[in-house]
Formats: sequence, structure tokens, C-alpha cells
Amino acid sequence: MAGPGDMMLVTQVAVFHNKRAFDQLVKKYQSPVRRFFLNLTLGDTQLSDDLAQDTFVKAYLKINTFRGVSGFGTWLFRIAYNVFYDYRRSHKPTVDDNAPELSLRSAGGSDGTIRMDIYEAMKTLKEEERTCITLQVLEGFTVDKIVAATGMAEGTVKSHLSRGKKQLANYLRKNGYE
Repeated sequence: MAGPGDMMLVTQVAVFHNKRAFDQLVKKYQSPVRRFFLNLTLGDTQLSDDLAQDTFVKAYLKINTFRGVSGFGTWLFRIAYNVFYDYRRSHKPTVDDNAPELSLRSAGGSDGTIRMDIYEAMKTLKEEERTCITLQVLEGFTVDKIVAATGMAEGTVKSHLSRGKKQLANYLRKNGYE
């Protein structure tokens, strides 16, 4: 995900306020950041788009704080994680008994059906487990990068990954997936 061009683009933005350079960074990272939020919000596209936009605004405003210790992508995902954390803290979840339940489909369903099943399975995870699973499995982050992006201890990340994967596997197995 990261590349040597990222540092050059960051420098262009930080020193010269080059908005075209920032646009290139946005184009490169908008799909992974949006996918990250889609998985954390269990498929809420509107919220995911809003959180992604907040992430890029904050990244632009704080680009002078990027030191290059980690890759730009890791730094950006740290901001994304904080944006999501701040959102969750300010919007305490409420239980809506009238909310429609997503029904489980058979394993032979379409891609859309499988995606809904994955979101249903992801609902069973704790938020921290869902974050770690999303970063590792869907974004390809190593444990070290997850630690850098979330600020969690390495052992904590490994525990969340282990518990999350077991819970997902059990849930999917119980619902017709092998």
C-alpha cells in the first residue's frame, strides 16, 4: 500500500500546500479507508463515506505532523481509527427493537448475500476484534502495523485476532459455510 512516492507527495502537501499532491494521496487510499469503515460500520455506506471524508480532512490539516516513522498508510489508518473511535464515543449505540434484522442466506448465495452474511458475522465481534480483523484480513496489515494504527499492545492485537477469527469461523460454520 505504501510507496516511495508517498513521502514525496506528503512533502509537497506539507511544504507547498500542493492540493493536487494531496488528491493523489486521497485517490490512492480512499478505497482502503472506505472499506475499513464499511467493515467497522457493518456496511453503512453513508456513515462510512462521512467517516472517510473526516479522515482525509484531518489528515490534510495534520499533514505537518507526519514524521515518516511509519508508512503514510499506517499513519492515515491511525487517524481513521481515531475518527471511528471518536464517532463511537459521541454516538453511544442504542438498541432499536423496531430495526429490521438481516436474515441469513444459504452459502450458495450471491456475492451480495455473502457480504451480508459477513456483516452479520462481524456484528458478533467486539469492536476491537472487528477493527483488528478488518485491518489484517481485509487490508493486509501485519500485527506491527495494526499496533501502530490502533495504539493497542501487540499481545492485545494478537488476542483480538485469535478470538475474532475463532468467533467468525464458528458463526459462519453454524450458518452453512464450511
